[in-house]
Amino acid sequence: MLSKTNNIPLAERMRPDNIDDFAGQKHLLAENKILWQLIKKKYLPSLLLWGPPGVGKTTLARILAQITGANFVFFSAVLSGVKDVRKIVGESTRLKEEEGRHTILFVDEIHRFNKSQQDGFLPHVENGLLTLIGATTENPSFHVIAPLLSRCQVLVLESLNAEDLAQIIDNALTNKETGLGGSNLSIMPKAREHLIKMADGDARNILNILEITAAMAESGGESRVISLEMVEEACQRRSLRYDKNGEEHYNLISALHKSLRDSDPDGSLYWLTRMLMAGEDPLYVTRRLIRFASEDIGNADPQALSLAISARSTYHLLGSPEGELALAQLVIYLATAPKSNAVYSAYNKVKEEIKNTGSLPVPMHIRNAPTKMMKELGYGKGYKYAHDQPHALVAQDHLPEKLVGKHYYEPSNRGYEALIKNRLDKWRRILAQKQKP
Repeated sequence: MLSKTNNIPLAERMRPDNIDDFAGQKHLLAENKILWQLIKKKYLPSLLLWGPPGVGKTTLARILAQITGANFVFFSAVLSGVKDVRKIVGESTRLKEEEGRHTILFVDEIHRFNKSQQDGFLPHVENGLLTLIGATTENPSFHVIAPLLSRCQVLVLESLNAEDLAQIIDNALTNKETGLGGSNLSIMPKAREHLIKMADGDARNILNILEITAAMAESGGESRVISLEMVEEACQRRSLRYDKNGEEHYNLISALHKSLRDSDPDGSLYWLTRMLMAGEDPLYVTRRLIRFASEDIGNADPQALSLAISARSTYHLLGSPEGELALAQLVIYLATAPKSNAVYSAYNKVKEEIKNTGSLPVPMHIRNAPTKMMKELGYGKGYKYAHDQPHALVAQDHLPEKLVGKHYYEPSNRGYEALIKNRLDKWRRILAQKQKP
């Protein structure tokens, strides 16, 4: 039989209440690491626990509060507001004055608080009335105000590895008090391996799936074995961790961009697929790929930009999932195309030049002269028409006088741009000969 407490989710029942049963985060809890030392001294500063879902942020905060003997107050940024903060401050003041007890305020999903709400914590954290432990799945530097961030130590929690998740499975299957130990369940090796894989480093996820498979195994009669088929049925599909507006969004698009730039078609296709499977807007991806075609390939392969535009049109026409194949084709093309940022660099050089030199006058010989007065003032005087010259090359300047002789575009020797480089070098030699007296 399943535990009598099965109305409470297994993930909640199995939440450890001491540090010895806590799985993962060895980089913080191993001997001489920061949390190990804080626990040893029973001292706790204000902390921001930053990490993906299901890695133990809330559990760790509860355990730390218990070790230090402090009053632990759970505060949800989703369900609570500023009024609740005032009540907590009042009760914390009373406990400190009457019982000498300190209060640890745990704020779940602290990134959901706006600036004014976060400001409400500041004076009480600053004067020591409250020790703040904030939990967030988002980069604190993006979502936590600077004054609060400066008063907290940021600890980065990592996704649980296979060993950590295996430990959690074993504890759940053998624990008779809060787990599934009374059900006499076992799990097949391949089922265990697949369950760990599907959990994606998330303890809550693995326990939720395990609870479903346990019910499936019990309904099967005498055989109380969790099979691979049961795990596959319970999982249905893997839910990839992703936040379209958060750090993971920027991490994945950065990985795609850098894989493309490094000419790695396998890495590029992997990160594209990760984003699409996680629910990213394909049109956002295509916009980034169009930018890449211009910025990182440019004239080394002018066809890249045209193909990027075509891939976007194809996706518009077909939609998902058929249109995603055009994006895959584009990514592989961009990854394997010759690379050059010469256009990007030249454009930035010219922008910087204009910032430094301002609105320099257009040379008289290349000015427009639509009126008689302009012609009399010298507009267009001395202009040479290229098509009337040998090789269609004219020895005349086109930059403002102050900038004559400068070169901004320096083509690479890769792809089509190598032809451009050879052409420019040849033209410059011809023009140099023409300018000789």
